[in-house]
Amino acid sequence: MEFLKILPLRGPNIWTYRPVLEVWLDIGELEDSPSNTIPGFYERLTAWLPTLIEHRCSVGERGGFLKRLRDGTWPGHILEHVAIELQNLAGMQSGFGKARETSKRGVYKVVVRSRNEAVSREAIHAARDLVLCAIHDRPYEVAPVVARLHEMVDAYCLGPSTACIVDAATDRDIPFIRLTEGNLVQLGYGASQHRIWTAETDKTGAIAESISKDKDLTKSLLHSCGVPVPEGRIVESPADAWEAAEDIGLPVVVKPSDANHGRGVSTELMTREEVEAAFRLAEVEGSEVIVERFVQGNEHRLLVVGGRLAAAVRGESVWLVADGKSSVGKLIEEQVNSDPRRGDAEEFPLDLIDLDSNPAARFELDRQGYTAESVPPAGTRVLIQRNGNVAFDVTDLVHPDVAATAELAARVIGLDIAGIDLVASDISRPLEEQRGAIVEINAGPGLLMHLKPASGKPRPVGRAIVDSLFSQNENGRIPVIGICGTHGMSKVARLVSRLLKLAGFHVGCASSEGLYFDKRIVDRKDCANWASAQKVLLNRSVNAAVIENSLETILSEGLGYDRCQIGIVTNLEPDRHFGEYYIETEDQVCNVVRTQIDVVLPDGVAILNGANPLVADLAKYSDGEVIYFAAKDELPLVQTHLEKGGRAVLVRNGSIVLCFAEKETLLLKLPGALAGNETRLEYMLAAVAATWSLGIQLDLLRAGIADSETTDVLLK
Repeated sequence: MEFLKILPLRGPNIWTYRPVLEVWLDIGELEDSPSNTIPGFYERLTAWLPTLIEHRCSVGERGGFLKRLRDGTWPGHILEHVAIELQNLAGMQSGFGKARETSKRGVYKVVVRSRNEAVSREAIHAARDLVLCAIHDRPYEVAPVVARLHEMVDAYCLGPSTACIVDAATDRDIPFIRLTEGNLVQLGYGASQHRIWTAETDKTGAIAESISKDKDLTKSLLHSCGVPVPEGRIVESPADAWEAAEDIGLPVVVKPSDANHGRGVSTELMTREEVEAAFRLAEVEGSEVIVERFVQGNEHRLLVVGGRLAAAVRGESVWLVADGKSSVGKLIEEQVNSDPRRGDAEEFPLDLIDLDSNPAARFELDRQGYTAESVPPAGTRVLIQRNGNVAFDVTDLVHPDVAATAELAARVIGLDIAGIDLVASDISRPLEEQRGAIVEINAGPGLLMHLKPASGKPRPVGRAIVDSLFSQNENGRIPVIGICGTHGMSKVARLVSRLLKLAGFHVGCASSEGLYFDKRIVDRKDCANWASAQKVLLNRSVNAAVIENSLETILSEGLGYDRCQIGIVTNLEPDRHFGEYYIETEDQVCNVVRTQIDVVLPDGVAILNGANPLVADLAKYSDGEVIYFAAKDELPLVQTHLEKGGRAVLVRNGSIVLCFAEKETLLLKLPGALAGNETRLEYMLAAVAATWSLGIQLDLLRAGIADSETTDVLLK
């Protein structure tokens, strides 16, 4: 089982709309050994991966793939399913795969969905090793492989907070581009984009974020606007902390000025010894230490997005009940850390409690006279942790006045997304009735507590963030014009770009002639590729993108965008594309070019050469409208299209005519230089059809087409 080539198809491709890994696999002599001819193969494979029973395969039912295994299937197909399952077990869901023979005996194209290229590469190599071990009856340990893949998923894939925002954007058909290996993501294209970084956006102001980090300044601003906050001040030493505590009145809270996740926070302190010890605990965590009034009640985290409450969770203290036999450390493992909701990984809503690395928990034990080795009397309740367990959903219980106070607090600080920490005995009552108060405001708040609460229902916080960035009639898209065919694509790209520029668009163009932003040349080499298309879509000044796609680009990289407003196919000469990538038939060539039309948006337009039967036949794959262009008149297919209310751009009596059902509009007489040059004339017609479909004024079209520079583009 030799890998001849591995192609990461990062955009829409001949297999699917989504990124995939395409592996060219040579199975050699195994072509003569389907799975049902290998003794013990089925038993070994299913023992190692029992979850393969969930794979429906082409049978279309649970256990379908196992039926194929029993009946006999080949290693390429098996490799596909094993690679998919290894990714699933590692936490990177993948349900799509294909295995197809090529014209060369024993060589297959194996395709699996790839949410991250590095993880999928590792999975496909591990799958090959596993399948070979099952074939040759050699031992194989699945657990270490899955653990390694899981580590890669944690390291390379989007975190759950960012992923929930991206998923919400995808649900609204908003495209996204991952900008780094971390969690910086662009939602939308060009001038319509917004950027997110976990729970921060390009609307999150640097000043507002800096204010939120200064807890003393935050409290001062909130207090001046009538938001209830606990009295307190910054202190310089243990002695100063006690002095502040006496001024404020016991009990008090001592915490770092830049505290997060409850680290270094000590509450309900009653004695000088406790206050001074708490100061030393807080000093380690933050740059400054604050002493403030203790507010009676439970911790709460309210998430405010775009000025409105999106979710709320409550914290609960962690207690043990002693059995009179076990140490505190053992009881923590048995009664706390055994909770399946607790873990070290980010997907767990509650953290494990490790006394060695949790000075706050040790401090609480010390206040009660215990250590990890202590054995409290049977029935004794021991407090382990007062805060940091804010993960119990209470969104539906929040009183309207409390929600309004949290929303006001976010506005005062200036944050578009804010985590409001408040303490109250009962979140369903106004704060004033219970002396509740807001104790902190956090920029870039964690979202996992709302996505996977320890109890209660998950909240659609990702959707709230997306809706705060894009109004309901926005989808983050700009007009993307994709161009494919055998020849003439770069000329059509230049013509479309020029006409759009005349209409006032800021155009980015990636073609085989180079990379252009308006008339500025950024790169003169061949830029009809995935990377150059991405550069166009990243540019914040671009509000129209023109992108050329060769068949090789589609086969080797995939398209550089997810969907397009306009998809153009200039022409098609199949035999000029035979030979590479195991493309050897007319149908295969058409299937490649079809990719350009498959991605046309429902409100978009496919621009097709009506005089080329293979191109014209692609109309059936368009989700949007179809406009034919042709330098020939009276084509039956085009006439039928017009009779059904369709549109076309044709040449009649030496003039370019815009046809819409039975209505015809004369655009202009053909430039003399193009008379008789049918091929180059088709390029002009394709460009006219594209810009017409975008609603460009006809006078502008006439002026642009009649200009000598336009003719020069076609004749060069």
